[in-house]
Amino acid sequence: MRLPAALLAALLLALPAAAQVTAVKIGVLTDMSGPFADQVGQGSVTAAQMAAEDFMRENPAIRVEVVHADHQNKPDVGSAIARRWVDTEGVHAIVDLPNSGVGLAVIEVMKERHRTALASSTASSAVTGRFCAPTTVQWVNDTWAQGNAVARSLVQQGGESWYYLTVDYALGHALEGDAQAAVTAAGGRNLGAARHPLNTGDMSSLLLRAQSSGARVIALANTGTDAINAIKQAHEFGLLRGGRTRIAALFLLISDVHALGLDTAQGLLLASPFYWDLNDGTREWSRRWGARMGGRMPTMDHAGVYSATLAWLRAAKRSDSLEGEMVVAEMRRGPIQDPLFGPVTIRPDGRAIHDMHVFRVKAPGESRYAWDYYERIATIPPEQAFRPLDQGGCALVAK
Repeated sequence: MRLPAALLAALLLALPAAAQVTAVKIGVLTDMSGPFADQVGQGSVTAAQMAAEDFMRENPAIRVEVVHADHQNKPDVGSAIARRWVDTEGVHAIVDLPNSGVGLAVIEVMKERHRTALASSTASSAVTGRFCAPTTVQWVNDTWAQGNAVARSLVQQGGESWYYLTVDYALGHALEGDAQAAVTAAGGRNLGAARHPLNTGDMSSLLLRAQSSGARVIALANTGTDAINAIKQAHEFGLLRGGRTRIAALFLLISDVHALGLDTAQGLLLASPFYWDLNDGTREWSRRWGARMGGRMPTMDHAGVYSATLAWLRAAKRSDSLEGEMVVAEMRRGPIQDPLFGPVTIRPDGRAIHDMHVFRVKAPGESRYAWDYYERIATIPPEQAFRPLDQGGCALVAK
């Protein structure tokens, strides 16, 4: 007997929907061998694998695969990998994305393909500004937050005049511009800047130029090996002797402090939303991660890969979708209770907002155990830590 069409439709609607999300593929696009390898690299792959394992323990019916690749700090290489992953290898989301030039290129690829870019290690504030996309979440921090926290703290301590050593690509330009605005807003003065290529070994001429400017603060608008080289050489040349001149490390991670050693790094101010020894939750996760990584402790970027990946996987399950717009919209629905970053809210521009902390690097005699490097001196609440929503120029933000 044939059922009437209306009755058949009603019966079909009454049936439970078949689950769409049964297998997920995450790509970790990172720097495995270049100047940011310690900040991200294998540690980011490990963090994503941990997120996948924790999610599968919660949801044994869903299989999560993690793949990774080295983008070589080249935007064309990164975007080519992203296209291949999505178009032919079935990758649903890409996470990490250190190097802002690479990150911005991959964000565009993912937007075109309706897949998610979890820009956990992309620091340029342009990610949630003119490059914002409904398929992007920027999880850890950005250049506006870094510059705002460090610049305001140092200007308040007497560092009223600034000179910048800037790595000549998207990250450096954003760090310099955002810090300059924060210095001016705090009542300080910007005296000039010198730019250098990525992975510069000899910073001597740049440091001497900064010294001749008379600036009280030499601001490092760079990161990784570039920041490490600049700080080491500033100490070797005696530029910081006497305490008149200070270094503002606008994007320094704990892996950089470890490479420098506390003798050299002591007294530096830096901003970070994550520190492995901040509370019981950060310590428990960090020791799990460290057990797989030879006893190291994770950077904020490693923590960001874990938290962003796990939040995305949970949102994909709740939305029963792998479409970037739908999963990111689900991530924005309510505060995410994250064990590493605390309460996290995803704004319409894709910015994940949470507490930011300002830390002072300890002197050797203050450190009580391995990786005991930071003293927290301030916590900036989410609504003050990140650029106001209406000031970024994101087209997704209602006027």
